[in-house]
Amino acid sequence: MAEYKPIATNRKAYHDYDIGDTFEAGLVLVGSEVKSLRAGQCNMQDGFVEDRDGELWMLQVHISEYAQANIWGHEPLRPRKLLLHKQEITRLIARKREKGFTLVPTKMYFKDGRAKVEVALARGRNKGDKRQAMAEKDSRRDIQRALKDLDR
Repeated sequence: MAEYKPIATNRKAYHDYDIGDTFEAGLVLVGSEVKSLRAGQCNMQDGFVEDRDGELWMLQVHISEYAQANIWGHEPLRPRKLLLHKQEITRLIARKREKGFTLVPTKMYFKDGRAKVEVALARGRNKGDKRQAMAEKDSRRDIQRALKDLDR
């Protein structure tokens, strides 16, 4: 039974994209990054995933410097390699090359003591779609409130 400890969620990705298939990937990190993640010092808001030479790299994810690391710390915005099976990587790269698809990191968490990131295959929304999604979300929230008030 795997134990999950959430670190960060990319709420902006859920607003800007229609999220499709999700995949769990490992991360290549240095020690000071792990310490910062355990302290919850991560911002995934502008993050995205890029393929380079048949490998997937997570870019623009800010993991704050660890204060006690002194000069041996890490660069907060450095590219981080994602660890997936080769078949998954080739499948994701092929799907990403289809029109309108991109790979975005949606969640970061610890699973059995190891840092994992959930990567989603997503399609961008335009301004009208974003407004429609927000309206649907608001109407669902209003319905839930009304049902809750009826139960009282």
